[in-house]
Amino acid sequence: MEVVAGCYEQVLFGFAVHPEPEASGSHEQKWTPVADFTHHAHTASLSAVAVNSRFVVTGSKDETIHIYDMKKKVDHGALVHHNGTITCLKFYGNRHLISGAEDGLICVWDAKKWECLKSIKAHKGHVTFLSIHPSGKLALSVGTDKTLRTWNLVEGRSAFIKNIKQNAHIVEWSPRGEKYVVVILNKIDIYRLDTASVCGSITNAKRVSSVTFLSESVLAVAGDEEVVRFFDCDSLTCLSEFKAHENRVKDMFSFETPEHHVIVTASSDGFIKMWKLEEDKKVSPSLLCEVNTNARLTCLGVWLDTVTDTKESLPPAAAPPPVSKEERSKSSNKESGDTAQEEEGQPKADRKKCGVSGDSSKPAQGSSLVSAKKRKRVEMLEKKKKKIGTVSRISDFS
Repeated sequence: MEVVAGCYEQVLFGFAVHPEPEASGSHEQKWTPVADFTHHAHTASLSAVAVNSRFVVTGSKDETIHIYDMKKKVDHGALVHHNGTITCLKFYGNRHLISGAEDGLICVWDAKKWECLKSIKAHKGHVTFLSIHPSGKLALSVGTDKTLRTWNLVEGRSAFIKNIKQNAHIVEWSPRGEKYVVVILNKIDIYRLDTASVCGSITNAKRVSSVTFLSESVLAVAGDEEVVRFFDCDSLTCLSEFKAHENRVKDMFSFETPEHHVIVTASSDGFIKMWKLEEDKKVSPSLLCEVNTNARLTCLGVWLDTVTDTKESLPPAAAPPPVSKEERSKSSNKESGDTAQEEEGQPKADRKKCGVSGDSSKPAQGSSLVSAKKRKRVEMLEKKKKKIGTVSRISDFS
């Protein structure tokens, strides 16, 4: 496995982690991190990182997304479609990457050919965060226009808009996708998917910087402080807390191995730490290893080269042509004083800068299609849609 972390100093760090067997009769285990690479591809601070089974991608304030091939340990090029800081990057399986930025766009990328399949004007302000449902059929995004938006990834369009009255900066699905959390400053609202309404709220001591689900009901929360807390989303109580760093925790990542459930933390103090979680979350985790990067860390990911990703791609019709106005329905629902509505329409995809630039092991391919090819693609997508069946309707989220 390899831990990767970006920083304000424009560098992506990579540390290969070597688990060591537990000593006989001992419950303590130590892992060894070894510096593997430093990648200085960006011209501004790194703001987001995402990992699949082959690639690490990084987003930056320099408005570019850089691709790093972890198998070959080479720079694979850059994606140059957004105008503004890249705020969030999410892989779904090995075939699709979704990006969001301060230009208000959400882009769906083919992670094999590195073509932009769809560019959506998602928010009137910045896109601050996005999260993909475990099924790959839905995504949630939040932005500085004070809205929470649900995206139908099968049809490649907006499904639902909820006005949340404040600017949220984090949204995250639970592992089974039965609930999701929306973070506004130090408050975490927990929503149920079946009702799309708040079923509870958690208040952290300081502004929340990162959240990660440890199970369907247990949420790890880090903020502008040294402490990480574990909350029960059902009882809304704090199960435990532990001091993770000497400065604020900027990002967290959790994953499971056959032997352990691990949480990784990165802090402004320069340290990356890996912790072994206990089955009882009321017990504080034990430190597996730590490494000092001597940099101000901003984002974090873990590349697991031995794990086969079973989520290959989004459902087949992830990037259809823009939906016609006649096909778009209009609805308006009132819920708990908040306004919920279906998106009336989307602007056509902006493809003016879409594509891969820089060095690559394969030639970069543009995203524009000639009319004959486009017609053929539309016909193929329509056939696929008939096979897929009916997708969840708007009423499922209201």
